[in-house]
Amino acid sequence: MKNRFLLSFVAGLCVLGAAQAASYQTVQADKSSISFRYKQMGVAMDGKFAKFQSTLQLDTAKPEAARASIEIDLASVDTGSAEGDDEVVGKSWFHTAAFPKALFVLKQLKATGPDSYEASGTLSIKGHARELKFPVKHQAQGGKGLLTASLSLARADFAIGEGVWSKFDVIGNEIQVNFQLTVLSGK
Repeated sequence: MKNRFLLSFVAGLCVLGAAQAASYQTVQADKSSISFRYKQMGVAMDGKFAKFQSTLQLDTAKPEAARASIEIDLASVDTGSAEGDDEVVGKSWFHTAAFPKALFVLKQLKATGPDSYEASGTLSIKGHARELKFPVKHQAQGGKGLLTASLSLARADFAIGEGVWSKFDVIGNEIQVNFQLTVLSGK
């Protein structure tokens, strides 16, 4: 009797684990966001990007096989002021005339716990590429999923803020980037 109970319990856990696994192929851009936080003269400021494209293949039961990329239209930046938006697309900051896009390409997704992962990949901005590692959380939401991540960048690593803006007295070097991606199982 104990063996039957134990066998049923283990089988139930396997079914539960399989039921929680999900496969995603699409990011729903209109329900997703890429935002950032920085300090200007010691005051926290927020911004976001309105336009981005992505590719995704993720089976949460096999995260090591995941493939993803996110291409951000840097000219779609919203700093909260038209003057700020005009300034950051210029040559000293993003220089969108020469470098219109930022690109992140996932190299590896490793499970670190239930619905928790470590992403590693390459971020390219303004012709500068850097390897990054950061935590990613998954939350199932019916037929959809939510992937969230937060990572810190040093703007100097990507030459964001050149010339008089290369100092960190007015605009800090650390930029906190936050991704909130609603993902779908169909294309």
